[in-house]
Amino acid sequence: MTAQKLQGQHDTADDGRGAEWRLFKGDGRARSISFPEAPPWRRFGGAEADDSHRERPYLIGDQEADVVNAALLLRRPLLVTGHPGTGKSSLAYAVAHELSLGRVLHWPVNSRTTLQDALYRYDAIGRLRETNMRREPHAGDDSAAEDPGIGSYVRLGPLGTALVASTTPRVLLVDELDKGDVDLPNDLLNVFEEGEFEIPELARLPEEHSSVRVLTADSDAWTDVVRGHVRCSEFPVVVITSNGERDFPPAFLRRCVRLDLPEPDEDRLRAIISAHLNSGGEPDTDGIDDLMRAFLARRARGELATDQLLNAVFLRRGGVQLDADGLLDAVLHRLARTL
Repeated sequence: MTAQKLQGQHDTADDGRGAEWRLFKGDGRARSISFPEAPPWRRFGGAEADDSHRERPYLIGDQEADVVNAALLLRRPLLVTGHPGTGKSSLAYAVAHELSLGRVLHWPVNSRTTLQDALYRYDAIGRLRETNMRREPHAGDDSAAEDPGIGSYVRLGPLGTALVASTTPRVLLVDELDKGDVDLPNDLLNVFEEGEFEIPELARLPEEHSSVRVLTADSDAWTDVVRGHVRCSEFPVVVITSNGERDFPPAFLRRCVRLDLPEPDEDRLRAIISAHLNSGGEPDTDGIDDLMRAFLARRARGELATDQLLNAVFLRRGGVQLDADGLLDAVLHRLARTL
């Protein structure tokens, strides 16, 4: 849509609520404004917030829910595939919320990711530097300061924290495993099978230091590690997402429960919109038929994500006076390029 067309439609845009939707006008004039409320899925709550901003309604079919339950009962990792925007990552937060399993431990995978990064990190250089600084005698004091404990320089990663013994399992999201090194799935096999790992730097300590208190991936939380050994009492709920960019080894696939999330049909899309935008009220998708038709037509030609439709509906209900094509042009774009 051209800038001229947008200009003609936004100057007096009002949906009857008396609110001008266009915050930025591009005219160079400074002004004081009041920001409208953010979409429900883009509310965060500040630096001390937990996962509450992700606790949005999550709707999947009975067959998909059965696969999730099979993974829970078998204590096996759940390998979730599907097009971008089908809710692969959100599934982990939905499980944690519905089962009251606390904050999700998030392990985002990229081409440089290693298994040890997910298990623990040991800051040997930081410990050496701190030790040397404390051993320097202070003015008027010939005694050296006590060496820092090694536990202050060991921090468990998201996978390591998920394997700490607890009465209820933690939820671990392994995000986009297919972006990692080709050997990473095989590296995970033993950890997933045994539910344990060793920290050699702590295992080598003398008997009097057999128990060491170390940091976890949770904010300012500590746990005791005995003889460098971490072993879960309840296998964590592991949700592994993949965009299907490459295949995984058969041995890895055999140890996972596999779930392929389909793209939601029109009825499911309307249910998702109602769940996200009606704050628990009666289902209401009136006035979006044109958006739905345009979205489904565009999705059939290329990969579009459900949250893009949610964005368009949110703008429509917020008073943005653009037709369906104008709204979709603003928030929808193909997620896969064709050559």
